[in-house]
Amino acid sequence: MTTEQQQTTILTTLDHQVPPFMPENVEMMTATVELPPGHPGTPPHRHSGPVFGYMLEGEMIFELEGEQERVIRAGEAFWEPGGDVIHYQAGNNLPDAWSRFVVVMAGVPGEPMLTLVDEAELEARRDRRAPRPSGAAQET
Repeated sequence: MTTEQQQTTILTTLDHQVPPFMPENVEMMTATVELPPGHPGTPPHRHSGPVFGYMLEGEMIFELEGEQERVIRAGEAFWEPGGDVIHYQAGNNLPDAWSRFVVVMAGVPGEPMLTLVDEAELEARRDRRAPRPSGAAQET
């Protein structure tokens, strides 16, 4: 056995969460998302279950209902509870480079993993959105 083969596997915990709920008979999906430079990402939406993610490269502006927007950088993990929480932003924070992340989504069988939120609902819930920062996204 070579020295390389004798090395121990390393496990690094990136995030540890207890989701508020898991859908019954949960359905799981793993996907990669690649955003071109400056891309705003998916419009405001929600997920039917929790979402866990890991930033592979680049930076993402990340904002959930009730939380300040923040920047997620390569090597950092993120999560959202899903359900009734609106996910406002998941856009590329870099004007000159691609950003890539992987997500693992839990969902309700037969329902879409992602549902867009219309303008009327955004207006009705505007009091739940954290105050908008002036200028660039806030640092984590």
